[in-house]
Amino acid sequence: MENTKTADKYACICLDNQVCFPLYACAKEVIRQYRKPLEELGLTYTQYVVMMVLWQYGGMTEGELGKKVRLDSGTLAPLLKRLEKQGYINRVRPESNERKLFLSLTDQGQALREKALAVPAAMQGCLDLEPEEMLLLKKLLDKALIRMDLKQTI
Repeated sequence: MENTKTADKYACICLDNQVCFPLYACAKEVIRQYRKPLEELGLTYTQYVVMMVLWQYGGMTEGELGKKVRLDSGTLAPLLKRLEKQGYINRVRPESNERKLFLSLTDQGQALREKALAVPAAMQGCLDLEPEEMLLLKKLLDKALIRMDLKQTI
């Protein structure tokens, strides 16, 4: 049996004392619960996030999209190729700058937006929190992301 002093020494690496683990486990579970409603759209969760950005902001470069969805080009490129193959987006390299990849929605991708309206309703209650708790959770997560971004720019 460990004495109190030894146990205290290791408290910082006990799973029960971590913020990161419930955050990770909760995110993983929420994404798992998205599977069924997104199946009907033929999208994975990450593809859905990309489509939401394109529905909201319209066409943009791969780099701009990557910043918004926090994915690097190596992860984003195959995902975008699949969305193009499904007929939801166009990927075009302008002749003026062939290093940039411009993304835009196809008519089919734009039409998918209407079907996607069913997803939030299907996910309602997934976290089983009160509305004010959901707003607080969102606010805290946004704040944490902003602070992590600030640390990376220093």
